[in-house]
Amino acid sequence: MGDLESDFNLKVVLVSFKQCLNEKEEVLLDHYLAGWRGLVRFLNSLGAIFSFISKDLVTKVRILECLRSSPQREHYLSLQSMVAYEVGHQLVDLQRRSRHPDSGCRTVLRLHRALRWLQLFLEGLRTSPEDASTAALCTDSYNASLAAYHPWVIRRAVSMAFCTLPTRKAFLEAMNVGSPEQAVEMLGEALPFIEHVYSISQKLYAEHALLDLP
Repeated sequence: MGDLESDFNLKVVLVSFKQCLNEKEEVLLDHYLAGWRGLVRFLNSLGAIFSFISKDLVTKVRILECLRSSPQREHYLSLQSMVAYEVGHQLVDLQRRSRHPDSGCRTVLRLHRALRWLQLFLEGLRTSPEDASTAALCTDSYNASLAAYHPWVIRRAVSMAFCTLPTRKAFLEAMNVGSPEQAVEMLGEALPFIEHVYSISQKLYAEHALLDLP
């Protein structure tokens, strides 16, 4: 799946999420996964702090890549076609994990939840003052998104890890698009696309009662 250890560049993520939607506003999985590869590189560039999250994200991306290269790959061109195929053929565990623990619907849902956290965190970085606490920004974003799906032990460990985050300036420099000011400008361009993809995915999953898959 490409080199997830290579340098992160925010522009690559921007391009991927810009290309994520077709004229019917269907979420194209190849571009969605390309965007996630970039976001994983971003997390990896920050060191071991986010390894507990990035490792899980890599696993999820690889599951979807396997589906995209499987004999059923035509059903996994878009998020919409995937949901229609898996729901229509009862390939999703709706009540408890059993026969289909790695269904595309369940796998994307985990990425979808993480995307919300990253979207909120990056928006916080974009709009916050220079001396803002990244620990507070990340904690607030986590509490508003992923925390609801994690047990207390993980939430506690995550909160402690966030206390060691680098400064806002270091985060912005890690985006590799120039100065912190240039990174803020590109975040302003990228985040609306990420948010739009998230909103369309959220609506699709809500319509099919898939937001609480086990």
